[in-house]
Amino acid sequence: MRLGVFSYNVEYGARPDELARAAEERGFESFWVGEHTHIPAARQTPYPGGDPLPKPYYHMADPFVSLMAAAAATRTIKLGTGICLVVEHDPIVLAKSVATLDWLSSGRVLFGIGGGWNREEMEHHGTPFTKRWRVLRERVLAMKALWTQEEASFHGEFVNFDRAISFPKPVQTPHPRSCSAGPPPRAAPAWWTTATAGSRSTCCWTTCPPPSPISGRRRRPRAAGRTSSRSRSSRSSRPRRTR
Repeated sequence: MRLGVFSYNVEYGARPDELARAAEERGFESFWVGEHTHIPAARQTPYPGGDPLPKPYYHMADPFVSLMAAAAATRTIKLGTGICLVVEHDPIVLAKSVATLDWLSSGRVLFGIGGGWNREEMEHHGTPFTKRWRVLRERVLAMKALWTQEEASFHGEFVNFDRAISFPKPVQTPHPRSCSAGPPPRAAPAWWTTATAGSRSTCCWTTCPPPSPISGRRRRPRAAGRTSSRSRSSRSSRPRRTR
């Protein structure tokens, strides 16, 4: 198991460059930040962890600008989106952002992706909530085409473009690792596999379970006097709130 640090990445907490540097100095494999572009004031979608919605969700900074700051302050730690809400991005612009970050960080990007839970937030971006997984699949596949082809074309239900040339390409080949923040939709495991195929690793999990199960997991390996090296998961824990 390779451990990473997750940050809500809020302006009233630790800066991403300082936190990533501290995590690297302490031997963590990866540094992750989340994403919510905004929280609709009229939100009706219940928070999966139980309402009220925690304060950090209203204050998350831009993940790619923040990870670039972290990249400039570090040398080896991997830099992950935990998660990037792909359905809230133009895929051509997002492909450019991820590739640029991978280039400037010398190939340290872990591309954590997910469909999201906030119906009103994604609908503000023009993505119907019930179609978010299909939109996610197409946008990821379109991005992979831009990353891996000199001249890419893509024609789908939600993404369409012809003969697009996009540079820089990612440093990692064929592209940064695609990581899921949770299990795929049960109704469509086949296309989820298609969307995440081609990465060197697709088993990085960045979920944030409650503190009590995490504490139990910490005790069990210590009691056994060993740790597992078989999993490439980069599991992050819920951070303490910054006062």
